Amino acid sequence: MEKIYLSDSGPKVSPAIYGFWRWEDDAVHNEQEMERIINLCLELGINTFDHADHYAGYQAEKLFGKVMASRSFKREDIVLFSKCGQEKPHPGKPAIRVAHLNSSATHIRESVEQSLRNLKTDYLDIFLLDQLDHLSNLEETALALQNLKTTGKIKNIGVANFSVFQHQLLSSVLRAPIVTNHIELNLLNTQAIENGQLDYIRQKFMRPLAAAPLADGLIENGTDEKSVRVRAKLQEIGEKYGINAETTAVAWLIRLGALPLVGTRKEQRIRNIAAACSVNLDHQDWYDLYNASQG
Repeated sequence: MEKIYLSDSGPKVSPAIYGFWRWEDDAVHNEQEMERIINLCLELGINTFDHADHYAGYQAEKLFGKVMASRSFKREDIVLFSKCGQEKPHPGKPAIRVAHLNSSATHIRESVEQSLRNLKTDYLDIFLLDQLDHLSNLEETALALQNLKTTGKIKNIGVANFSVFQHQLLSSVLRAPIVTNHIELNLLNTQAIENGQLDYIRQKFMRPLAAAPLADGLIENGTDEKSVRVRAKLQEIGEKYGINAETTAVAWLIRLGALPLVGTRKEQRIRNIAAACSVNLDHQDWYDLYNASQG
């Protein structure tokens, strides 16, 4: 799997990225499961891993770091993302009473330091600010990000779930470039195409990270009218390329220039997504699928 540039100023990453956002508390004590997923990804050419401070009950980074420290792959063999911004109630975090956003300078600095300790690394290849806190001082937020980049603790800055206006707002006070926006995008949710997010990402010469590329399993299992209609078209077009519906759905994203974020722990589904990186959908086939999505 050939590595590609995330933006005109960002690092090279694998064209599919594995993220741990679906890992729950029950998985975080399973070092063997974490190692299995990492090794499968590396076997398939996926060397880029997406974390956040709160994934798997605030424990996913710690388990990943433990596996990395004791197993065969090395830090320089992989690309690490992490993010903060969402604070979620959890028994291990009694100070968090309600789910809320926090992009204060203090929280960003503390989160990055914690991620570095948990992942047992000196730097993050990309740190993403996950949503924009309505109450934080934007200039202080930008300065904290800039200082972390200057000191080498983060190599690049990204955002997650930012609207076009939020993206523009942060860019206006940040001296360093933003290298990506982590958004939800799939054939059952094409809002990023219609609301201008994708256009703005392209204007800034970036590639989007496409979360939920298989629509949380609805591409394969959804029973609503739209899911059934899109799946039928995916199966029809997939036959032309000798691939299944899931691989076709991800190939549709890749044709847009998006990087699919793999979240499943099912081996075959991971393989289906990775296989899409070698498929080049015909122009009209892409629109045939888009038209099916729009109804």
